Amino acid sequence: MIETKWLYEIILFVYGLSLTGYFIDFIQQNRKVNQFAFWLLSMVWTLQTVFLCIQVFIVHSFPIATLTDSLFFYSWILVTFSLIINRIFNVHFIVFFTNLFGFFILLLFILTRAQESMQDSGIQLVNEVLITHIVLAIVSYGFFTLSFLFSIMYIMQYLFLKKKKGLKWMWRFGDLGMLDTYSFKSITIGVPILLIGIIMGFVWAFVSGEEFYWFDLKTIGSILVLLVYSTYLLLRIVLGYTGKSIAKYNIAAFLILLINFFLFSMLSNFHF
Repeated sequence: MIETKWLYEIILFVYGLSLTGYFIDFIQQNRKVNQFAFWLLSMVWTLQTVFLCIQVFIVHSFPIATLTDSLFFYSWILVTFSLIINRIFNVHFIVFFTNLFGFFILLLFILTRAQESMQDSGIQLVNEVLITHIVLAIVSYGFFTLSFLFSIMYIMQYLFLKKKKGLKWMWRFGDLGMLDTYSFKSITIGVPILLIGIIMGFVWAFVSGEEFYWFDLKTIGSILVLLVYSTYLLLRIVLGYTGKSIAKYNIAAFLILLINFFLFSMLSNFHF
């Protein structure tokens, strides 16, 4: 049972990395990242296929007998479709969202199976998912903080150049283009990490049976933070916002993050 728990953890970790890679490729159209994400997803598919073959040829039971088993087969189908679409069609949008839903289904299967049949190690796995949810949220906040600092530096550098002051400090800040790019890249990494963390939190709440307040302020605040930074990417990629305007938006977005992290945490009925 302990070995199964570790294998589940490895699958989720690799799948999460793959999902993050596909998101970065979706935003930045990075071919190398796409290839890396594809091979990570191939590893997930291979491990799932081994499980499926063991179930069919050794246990002699096709995984559709129960709702929990059907979740595994459903996830395997989604991963298979993702790999095929990634290789045959150049449609990054559908690949990312298929993988996102596939990750949700696989996580739901793993935690449900852990609760039903893995006893103490299953309970430990469910608790570790909660810890991972918190860690991923904080890590994403770290990337958003870096992006905020790059935006602050951008505004300061912009003012230095406009007023022709502080010339001796300019080289320490870096050029405006670099600051703008680093701010964008930090958010591009932070958004999928926060998204995966939120998914883990919701699935944990559904499976664990613990009392959970779906309309808790911290829960709503986390979703709001995700939407605000997703809007940043929309403004940047679709509408072409760059430079000073998007830097100001990023600073305002970070203030919302701080409100969620400090104020909503104190007012939360569930989080702390």
